Amino acid sequence: MGIMSLFFGNNKTDLKGLVGHGALIVDVRSPEEFASGHIDESINIPLDKISDKASFLKKCGKPVITCCRSGTRSGLAEGILKMAGVQVYNGGAWDKLRQKIQ
Repeated sequence: MGIMSLFFGNNKTDLKGLVGHGALIVDVRSPEEFASGHIDESINIPLDKISDKASFLKKCGKPVITCCRSGTRSGLAEGILKMAGVQVYNGGAWDKLRQKIQ
């Protein structure tokens, strides 16, 4: 994985297909950012809380797609969740992810 895909999402993953099969979209922006706009049915877990929620996400048994404003925080969240054993993908910027999965 290149450094750019780490921070801005992997364009090779079929994110729409994952969502169609029940993947969870986790928006790691602040609650205020999330309230200003987000993907329908996404959940908000700010980056500073993602470690605390990793076991919950793993127990869900579904793939997780992280997103944020630009892809940087979602890339960091992806790394944290991978270390916790969660099947996770960096979806990058939430608005671009929304376009990809519609």
